[in-house]
Amino acid sequence: MPTRATKRGAERTALDRDCDVLICGASFAGLAIARELASSGADVMIVDRYEIGERQTSACGIPTRWLEVLELTESLAQTFPELVIHTPYTTVRYDLPWTFSTFDYRLLCSLLAAQGKFEFETAKVEGRDGNTVKTDRGEIRASLIVDALGWRRVLGSGEPIQPPDAYLSRGLEVHPHGQADDLEIWIDRKYVPAGYGWSFPAGDEVRVGVGSFDPRFHVKDTTVQLTQDLGRSPDGYQGNWIPHKIRDATQDGIFFVGDSAGHCLPLTAEGIRTALYFGIACGRELADVVAGRQSKASALARYGAFSAKHTLAFDWMLRVQRLVPQVPPRLLTPTLHATAVKRFVDWSFGHYLNIAHPDYVSS
Repeated sequence: MPTRATKRGAERTALDRDCDVLICGASFAGLAIARELASSGADVMIVDRYEIGERQTSACGIPTRWLEVLELTESLAQTFPELVIHTPYTTVRYDLPWTFSTFDYRLLCSLLAAQGKFEFETAKVEGRDGNTVKTDRGEIRASLIVDALGWRRVLGSGEPIQPPDAYLSRGLEVHPHGQADDLEIWIDRKYVPAGYGWSFPAGDEVRVGVGSFDPRFHVKDTTVQLTQDLGRSPDGYQGNWIPHKIRDATQDGIFFVGDSAGHCLPLTAEGIRTALYFGIACGRELADVVAGRQSKASALARYGAFSAKHTLAFDWMLRVQRLVPQVPPRLLTPTLHATAVKRFVDWSFGHYLNIAHPDYVSS
């Protein structure tokens, strides 16, 4: 697990500077944007409350091809050709048309950061006034500003909507030591009335957790129960709120990417490849502004439209997310077996991957 490395005391000198592009948030989306700006010649600055790679907040799984096209396979921990789904009445194996992999968060962030060219500072972003971003260490000014800080949408206009009223799911995970072979999902009301449990092996640890589509349902006790049911010890807690509704990706001159724009797929709660995907798209628009090929207004319009064209796919997945908990558990058995047919699996998972396809990296 990452250890705290954030600057303290005298190391936290005052910030007061200007830059061309300010990226607030140093995880997948922010680092993907910096990657796209690496050869632009822009003065790029990234700020985050934590060091790069310090604070893992997910099970860290992604379609393997994304690691390959971004040259991040050194971070790969374990690869899976199948998805195993458990209900109280059956277990079904899906032979995937593409493999899924878990990875080391700190290492992946380090590798992705190395592909960019930027200055990095640890600071807590508190808000903004026009093109001035206010942090707990001072003010930073930039004509191009990105909010990749997460679901709180810190740089957005108006009061943020807080859980449980926001469109958020609740997730908690533990990281017991050990090994396992299968990528597993549990759809079982014993663990969560609306949501699922998971076990994502990653080399010498198994990432076990429970996610609830209803943010009012607390998942700690059932996360412990699932972990113990698997014969493991609930060690290394980490939790997070997970957005499950796409939002406007631009507002008042700010670019929003990743969780701040709701770029996390409903139903599956997969947000890593979408953060990379939309981060690359945003970075390309910013690079064109820096190069003088388009205006900031044009970049805002183009990126906003790019994000918005994915709304239909996100909304359909949200509808399924709301439907699944209403299906009686016994009826899930024939449904899962029917959908495990190879032709249907290839079709459905193909469409799912197309929402944020790895080929976009080289397009």
